[in-house]
Amino acid sequence: MHPPLHILWRDEHLVAVYKPAGWLVHRTGLDAGETRFVMQVLRDQLGQHVFPVHRLDKGTCGVLVMALHSDAARALSQAFEQQATHKRYLAMVRGWAPEAVAVDHALRPDDAPADTAVQEAHTRFRRLARLTLPEASDPRFAATRASLVEAVPTTGRRHQIRRHLKHLAHPIIGDATHGKGPLNRWWAERLGQQRLWLHAWQLTVPHPATGLAMTFESGLPWPVAPQGGAGPAPGTGDGAQATGPTADWQRLLARLPWQD
Repeated sequence: MHPPLHILWRDEHLVAVYKPAGWLVHRTGLDAGETRFVMQVLRDQLGQHVFPVHRLDKGTCGVLVMALHSDAARALSQAFEQQATHKRYLAMVRGWAPEAVAVDHALRPDDAPADTAVQEAHTRFRRLARLTLPEASDPRFAATRASLVEAVPTTGRRHQIRRHLKHLAHPIIGDATHGKGPLNRWWAERLGQQRLWLHAWQLTVPHPATGLAMTFESGLPWPVAPQGGAGPAPGTGDGAQATGPTADWQRLLARLPWQD
């Protein structure tokens, strides 16, 4: 038995939920040992069939939308295919990322043959905060740096954000595929958990019945200083009172000495 999923929005056409890190969207033979599937748990929780229209990686947490009937599934799937959606992610990455950068770097599908054609892929990144810890995670350096970045993908390739950050030499902390194992383990020891620090914070989709733009947010306060009017400043408090599905991210923002 698994705990019920946190529902962000529901009507007769669609449901938006908070996908926990470590859960698969649906069953797959690529991870036969996993038992936590959003699609099956949500179906049992709502007492009706649900239709997946997009996906989040197993390690990614945050906003996930599913359709509640076939017509809504068709409309939402088409919106994702035609890039009529808008996504905002939050990631913790190695080093001090650029203040702002747009990545136009074509990607070949994962595990595809070398002669497979690449697909265009575009992501915009903006650094929200950075930190320096006076501890060495790598013997070549006296300190350890990290950044908090906003990622806005304008195409939808698999692992796009993760691969584009690797392309920038700023892989996501906890990314076992595209990151650095020793650094991931170093951070896991200090943060008390091993996970991918990528969060699907906001998703805007056209409503499948009305066409009106619907924006769903994960519930995590956006990490901008108080004078910005959008949530608490990173690095304030100890995060001990953090609760709910975003508690691990709240602790990450509160406990580390973020600057800028």
